[in-house]
Amino acid sequence: MKIIELEETNSTNEYCKSLNIDDDVIVIAKRQTAGKGTKGRSFSSLDGGIYLSLMRNMFDFPAEKAFQIMINSCVAVCVTLESFGISPVIRWANDVLVNGKKICGTLIENTFSGDKIIRSIVGCGLNVNNSFPSELKDIATSMQQAAGKPFDVKRVEKEFIKNLQQNYTVADYKSYMNWLLKPVTLKTYHSEKVVTALDISSDGRLIVDDNGTILKISSAEVSIGL
Repeated sequence: MKIIELEETNSTNEYCKSLNIDDDVIVIAKRQTAGKGTKGRSFSSLDGGIYLSLMRNMFDFPAEKAFQIMINSCVAVCVTLESFGISPVIRWANDVLVNGKKICGTLIENTFSGDKIIRSIVGCGLNVNNSFPSELKDIATSMQQAAGKPFDVKRVEKEFIKNLQQNYTVADYKSYMNWLLKPVTLKTYHSEKVVTALDISSDGRLIVDDNGTILKISSAEVSIGL
């Protein structure tokens, strides 16, 4: 696996897109000036965190299995945190929380050709020793805050890269969801309501019980009580 290390870039995902190579590659930056999160949100990327993107060129990966890419990235984050004594929770679909606050964000950008994924870029921002702007202090945390001590960023990075190259299962993914079978708040563009989270389907949809009606949710924000 080719690894490109940068002091600074606008976005490691965007840097990957600029590369004209067929090899799989990991791009790591100490800082991002225009880090991106889901739904077009910005992602704070200050010194002390790990900001990386894993780009894989694929040739025969079924689009219907796209959820597997998310599983692998989310579980890799969780396994890495656990190896340093920190207990994570996955909030559907791809946020990783510690003590109820976000410690890692993931942005997956897939390129499709027909019913195949031909390229996948998985961007991850893992908060290690970095601080946050004031507007994020109540909703974000870091490994340092969670453990009460700083970490060797290079050591965490090495472990994270190793785990990102593994394959995990839906069962692995769900094992980090201690809120299944409990009430959660489901937020969509049109409504906000409390439902019971039942399960995660094999294609990544959240299965909920909405007052006796079973629904499979493809897109929504979930607020969980920890």
